[in-house]
Amino acid sequence: MQLIQQDPDLSAYLAADEVIDHDHPVVRDTAARLAGRVADSYAYAQAAFEFVRDTIPHSADSGDPRVTWRASDVLRRRTGICHAKAHALAALLRAEDIPAALCYQRLARDDGPGHAVHGLVAVRFHGAWHRQDPRGNKPGVDARFSLEGERLAWVPDAKSNEVDYPDLYAEPHPAVLGALRAARDRSALWQTLPTAL
Repeated sequence: MQLIQQDPDLSAYLAADEVIDHDHPVVRDTAARLAGRVADSYAYAQAAFEFVRDTIPHSADSGDPRVTWRASDVLRRRTGICHAKAHALAALLRAEDIPAALCYQRLARDDGPGHAVHGLVAVRFHGAWHRQDPRGNKPGVDARFSLEGERLAWVPDAKSNEVDYPDLYAEPHPAVLGALRAARDRSALWQTLPTAL
């Protein structure tokens, strides 16, 4: 699949904002700790991915009702759904000057009928974008950091009306961010997450 930058200016994928707040001390401190343990930017990107994937539980897996959406809150509170975890990973990557984009899939819900939009991150290395899924592994899900072919949690099934969206966003999609910001808890969020973009 050909990934499409929504903003042609690569600097947009390094910017800090209210959501991907990599200028926040919690993000900066976490990035500095991770960077201090590795030798280069590739190793840092993998370490940041594994940190978000493995040390911040997906709130549906852990049963945590809290909804986070700002990267610094995800890191501080140690919880979030796929979108929140993608925001945290994008912030950690951008904190070390690695371009990071937000991207999405439409997947069948695993808790009932219908579909939900799933959040991913794309990282730019060697002049190309590479999608990563920091959602968190569990039985049947084995996402890994890779620049040599995607190792995402799920591959969309076209027969089930699942979709890989090719668009790379510098900021969260408004429909996703609106649902996250408005939700009082995770059960309410499950009712309002977009089913498509």
